[in-house]
Amino acid sequence: MRIVLQKEQLESEFKKKVELLSNQRILSCYQCGKCSAGCPIGYEMDCLPNKVIRMIQLGMIDEVMKAKTPWLCASCQTCTTRCPREIDVARVMDAIRIIAQVENRVVVKEIPILNQIFLKSVELTGRVYELGVIGAYNLLSLNPFKDIPLGIKMFLKGKLSIFPHIVRGSNKIFKRINRIQKKGIEQG
Repeated sequence: MRIVLQKEQLESEFKKKVELLSNQRILSCYQCGKCSAGCPIGYEMDCLPNKVIRMIQLGMIDEVMKAKTPWLCASCQTCTTRCPREIDVARVMDAIRIIAQVENRVVVKEIPILNQIFLKSVELTGRVYELGVIGAYNLLSLNPFKDIPLGIKMFLKGKLSIFPHIVRGSNKIFKRINRIQKKGIEQG
């Protein structure tokens, strides 16, 4: 089967956005597959990381935006450390998630909710307040009592605190992060 590529596919606006947000050169990837071979959750993905990169290269925007892979990526950096072309694949996945959220094309709805709760917890307390994150996520996912038995066991073993530990001065960091994010979205 012969595939003919058009210049428009290789220089799509989507590819340019991903490159700008991730600061990576997508066309540098030559599809060795090392990122996918090392991915600890590749077995759960609908298409492996190197295939997502290839779809971006080929201008397959809808296929990239429908893929669950960017949402399942744990940003563990295994792909990045294995890449012989030094492409930070995890940053590419981050860029795809950002674009999907801005364009309201989120595939796995639970992950952005969990991310927002997690970040808000860190913003408010300076670190993760596990009980607050679990409670807020369960409320927003309409399953408020789901983790109560596990929570009680963790509390009794001293693994879960009722009250958050507060780190002073952490709100300054988040104010700066919010300014940077706002500036990046406005430029993108």
